[in-house]
Amino acid sequence: MGPASATLPPLPHRAIGIDVGGTGIKGGIVNLRKGSLTGKRFRIPTPKPATPEAVAAVIGEILDELLSREKAPAAEELSVGVTVPGIVIDNVVLSAANIDETWLECDTTQLLKSLPGRTSTLNDADAAGLAEARYGAGANRPGTIMTVTLGTGVGTAIVHDGVLVPNSELGHLEFEGENPAERKVSAAARERLDMPWAEYGETLRRFLVHIERIQPVSKFIIGGGISKRSEDFLPAVTGLRAEVVPAQLTNDAGIVGAALYAAERARTADLRSAHA
Repeated sequence: MGPASATLPPLPHRAIGIDVGGTGIKGGIVNLRKGSLTGKRFRIPTPKPATPEAVAAVIGEILDELLSREKAPAAEELSVGVTVPGIVIDNVVLSAANIDETWLECDTTQLLKSLPGRTSTLNDADAAGLAEARYGAGANRPGTIMTVTLGTGVGTAIVHDGVLVPNSELGHLEFEGENPAERKVSAAARERLDMPWAEYGETLRRFLVHIERIQPVSKFIIGGGISKRSEDFLPAVTGLRAEVVPAQLTNDAGIVGAALYAAERARTADLRSAHA
């Protein structure tokens, strides 16, 4: 289920998503009808230091590879979505908790202007959450859904009736004396604290109860690489009003969500231009 798409022109069949992570930058061609990758992902290690200019160069390399493929989107309808682990408003990065501090106030429209197609940038958790809500564990589910990504930090993404409400960043809440909460709740925190799986599940349960007091939802989708081991900790996450389920798109969610976001942004821009 998505926004009222019956009155909107159809999206292109394919778009490209590129997911910028701490250790790797990966991209893929996304089938927007199915919410799946067309062909294999292409990955290049994240440069060190991961400055905007260095990352932009890697994004260019990934685009070159993907556009050389037989099923690449046509140039005239190419949309490219790029994720960044930070707050993003109007393609400007406004936080840098888990990325190089040189990203602060970076205007990615200018940074990526030499690349082919029309680019849009969004928060990495928002991309994953959008993909899960449209194609994955939240597909065809009305109401408010939150995806919680557990990795180096804790990302959150709120989607209401298929529409993304960006930049929630609830992993930065204070929680049980930790500020931000991700120092206690992230997958990295579990490893650092050598936390048994059952204890980690109980910690996550208390965190989700905390979130429910602030932002009630009908479903929590638990994502991030750790979701592959959901059977080890999700059984301890009980007693919430909301349903709690593991993510379905796993490592492809950021790529899929970025491509969808970029394609929808391009369509909205075209509609505005047509009615200007």
